[in-house]
Formats: sequence, C-alpha cells, structure tokens
Amino acid sequence: MSVNDHMENDISLAMPGDYFALMKPRVMRLVVFTAMAGMLLAPGAIDPFLGIIAVLAIAIGAGASGALNMWYDADIDAVMSRTANRPIPAGNVTANQALNFGMIMSVLSVMTLGLLVNWVAGAILAFTIFFYAVIYTMWLKRSTPQNIVIGGAAGAFPPVLGWACVTGSVSIESIALFAIIFIWTPPHFWALALWKMRDYDDAHVPMMPNAAGEKSTRAQMLFYAVLLAPLSASPYLLGFSGAFVGALSLALGVMFLWFTYRVWAIAGVDEKLTAEKKLFGFSILYLFAIFALLMIDAITFRWSGNYLLNGFGGW
Repeated sequence: MSVNDHMENDISLAMPGDYFALMKPRVMRLVVFTAMAGMLLAPGAIDPFLGIIAVLAIAIGAGASGALNMWYDADIDAVMSRTANRPIPAGNVTANQALNFGMIMSVLSVMTLGLLVNWVAGAILAFTIFFYAVIYTMWLKRSTPQNIVIGGAAGAFPPVLGWACVTGSVSIESIALFAIIFIWTPPHFWALALWKMRDYDDAHVPMMPNAAGEKSTRAQMLFYAVLLAPLSASPYLLGFSGAFVGALSLALGVMFLWFTYRVWAIAGVDEKLTAEKKLFGFSILYLFAIFALLMIDAITFRWSGNYLLNGFGGW
C-alpha cells in the first residue's frame, strides 16, 4: 500500500513514538529551553507548581505546532531526503490523525496556560501556534523566499512567552531575547538550506538559496550575522545580565560572524559545504550557550543578589 493510499484510507500503524515524533522533539526542547530562560530572567517569581505547569503547557503547544506543520507539509516531507521518514510520509500516522492530535494539543496547551498561569501568556502561546502553523507553514513557506525570515518569529516567541508567564506582560528585555533568536534564524537555517538545495528544488519550496541563488544567500547571511554580533550583548546593555556574561555573549556573536564570513568568502565547492556544516553546527551551540549563560546569570543574581559581574541595573 502506498503512502497516499494509506492517508486516504486513514489506516494507522501508529505507535506512541510516532506521535512523539510528530511533536518535533528537538525543536520542542529548544522552545522549552528558551522559554525557561525567559521565565528565569523575568523580574519577580512564579509559584514553582505553576512554573512546572507553564513549562508543560509550552512544551505541549510547541508539539502541537510541530504536528500541525507535519500534517500540512506531508507532501513536501515525502520528497525531501531529511524528512521522508517522518511519521506521515513513512506511513505510520495518517494526516487526519496528525491534524486531530495537533488541534487537541493546541487547545489543551492554550487553555491550561491561560486558566492556570495568565491569559497574556495564553494569548502569546495561541498566537505562536497560529503563526507557525498558518502564517509560516501554510502561507510563507511555499510562497516567498523570505519564508524563514518572517516565519522565524515563531521560534523567537518562547522567551517572550516565558517572561509573560512570570510578569503577565511583555517588555523591552523580553523583546531583546526575541530579537536574538529572530536575527539568528536566517543564517542558521540557510546554512542547512545551502547544502540541502536539491531537496528544496524537488519539493518546489522557494527557499532563499534556490530562489535567489547561493551568492545572494551568503551575502544575506553575513548581513544578519553582522547584526547578531552586537545584539548578542543586548541583555548586558539593557542591564539584566552582568558584564562577564555580556562579554562572553559578544564573543560568541563574533565567532558566529566568523563562521558566517567563512561561508561567504570560501570559493571551492567542497570547502563551502564544510563551512556551511560548521556554521550550522556552531549556530546551535551559539544559541544554547547564549541562553544557558543568561540562565546561570539569572540564578546567580537570585541567589546572591548580584550578577556574575554587575550589569547596569537590576531588579
């Protein structure tokens, strides 16, 4: 039986692991991690039990977004080498089951966060799911090479969401955290897209390297990396991290810029592929390190009353 027949007949061979895979666990972990950073960095405190509820709701909401994305993109996933083994194209979960699973989790996560934590956080989570599933997946991804630039906002909302869980509001500090992820996303994802161009050609997805060419894409990546380097230190400049963390964050931003410069500057085909893979790998390390440093700084501040090295202000 073909995948198409399987989808049409709604016959499922799904195991619990297939539903977990629908939730894009690697993406979900990053969402939860950056949301927790927002919660720790926010002024004030949240009841520990409600904090756990908030983290679980955010995780479920991120998983819901992943499931809805896989439901809509099943046709694309089936022809791309890196996604062909996902649950729907692999024939383990039907499209209808993925849709129902995603919708149920969306409602459950938003209602839980809104009713038990606060409705500002609930509304941000609802908008994040909508933005990723509808604005990015259903519209931007197939219609414009700027898909990952605009759509990257969906992945940048989690620290804002975590901040809102604690404060019930959005502030310039949480917007700075949003901006770091938003500006980081294009060079991070285009590094992958450059060496997976054939996949996007086969799927007829207008990713930037396919639509604008490699040279233009690399130049745009460098532009975003130039913006990201000083932005990496914005938590220190805004006074909610210490100078030590600010310096390390700036150093990470400069390293990110160096890896991106190498992608832009190298001419040989094999060397370009190596540079792209190195940038993609470092980009993941960069984001983890930036937010881990900020979380350690926040914990240090709450424990001792001082940042690792004093920032300009403090809560």
